Amino acid sequence: MTRAVSLVLYLVALGLSTSAQEPLVSTKSGPRPHRVVTAGQVNGLYRYGRNDFRILALGHHKLKVQFNGEWMTRGGYPNIGEAIGEADIEGNVATFIPGDTTKCKIIMTFLTNRMEVTQEGYDADCGFGHNVMATGTYRRVKRGKPKFIPIPQ
Repeated sequence: MTRAVSLVLYLVALGLSTSAQEPLVSTKSGPRPHRVVTAGQVNGLYRYGRNDFRILALGHHKLKVQFNGEWMTRGGYPNIGEAIGEADIEGNVATFIPGDTTKCKIIMTFLTNRMEVTQEGYDADCGFGHNVMATGTYRRVKRGKPKFIPIPQ
């Protein structure tokens, strides 16, 4: 019995130590440098629930970004949010400001086959439908150049 408990505790400790991935390298002085990523490491289609991001590296610290978000109402009708444009990338952190918004910023941190996304600003600040938010952990489901979907203007 104690052997089984010891084994379980060991596996939990091992899982905690191996699951933490830090995207930044810490230093004692100055800002923390970002891990540099290549086009092959960021290009693709990323999904989180009903939301997706399509990312394509353009070079010169620029990405083409398309966000398609959806939130289902209780009545079963979707509220949607869409944005397409360019993001600036420094290391593994990209900043995307949708359209001509001034109160919305989407920060994307690229990790191995996933990206952590945080949205600064409310749904309406970003031009999205009610309760549509970009924040989440997106898994890359397809590598390479994504197919961008035309967004009606």
